[in-house]
Amino acid sequence: MEWLNYHHLLYFWTVMYEGSVTAACSKLRLSPSTVSIQVGKLEESLGGKLFRRIGRNLEPTELGRLVFHYANEIFSLGREMMDTVRGRSTVGPLTLKAGIVNVLPKLIARKLLEPALSFSAKIHLVCHEDKEDRLLAELAMHNLDVVLTDSPVRKGLSIKVYNHLLGECGVTFFASKKLAARLKKHFPESLNSSPMLLPLHMTTLREGLERWFESLSLKPTTVAEFDDSALMKAFGQNGHGVFAAPSVIEKEVQHQHDVHIVGRTDAVRERFFAISYERIVKNPAVTVITSEARRSLFVNNKDSL
Repeated sequence: MEWLNYHHLLYFWTVMYEGSVTAACSKLRLSPSTVSIQVGKLEESLGGKLFRRIGRNLEPTELGRLVFHYANEIFSLGREMMDTVRGRSTVGPLTLKAGIVNVLPKLIARKLLEPALSFSAKIHLVCHEDKEDRLLAELAMHNLDVVLTDSPVRKGLSIKVYNHLLGECGVTFFASKKLAARLKKHFPESLNSSPMLLPLHMTTLREGLERWFESLSLKPTTVAEFDDSALMKAFGQNGHGVFAAPSVIEKEVQHQHDVHIVGRTDAVRERFFAISYERIVKNPAVTVITSEARRSLFVNNKDSL
């Protein structure tokens, strides 16, 4: 059995937690050389570098982030053990660290995550929004419990994660009151040459809309493109064009952005996924999210693993 020197691990964890060797030395009341030597010994025992130098700063390597994750768990359990032995309460909130792909509409993210906050156990929710590849890297490092996205993870990635289909729906087209009144009567033909606000290329919604426009020989006039769905809705609210959003949130979009419905289609489908590191989800908060989405938010769902 290989033994771990927990003093070495503590020095490394303190450097990570405090943000620098200098701050860690102040906390530990040790000299920089002592801390550096102990971290070096931990690197030797693990067989890899925990930090790399970027200019004057130290940044954790992939191995460093992984070790820090485990160190957090180890020292958290140690504190819990001492609390239990001393008769102190150890009840605390369950942390749910959720990654949200930046193209996912904020209203969808809120609807998916809200059931966790109503869970019988107290939940401390931590949300991170970023590009998919960065979030998946954090998921693989166990820094996230789940990633919410609008497309399944593509095959061929070096990390192994699992897609859990939460549900799907059609899309609804919205516009300001004046523009919607003009386009509603002859939808969808009225979209031809009409001002359109679109998500950027390479998003699933954009690809679905373009296929649908082509199938109906429609050629809307693209006024602007966005990678932020909230900004796109804000432009639509001010009358700059028509935009599309998942039908499952159409009431919230109308109320929040003061826009009107132009029309709907089920020919363009929006799908939503929870990405986990496990084939079978074990985190109770993630289980609540997936089950509630399938039970009440979406219909006719099938799980895809």
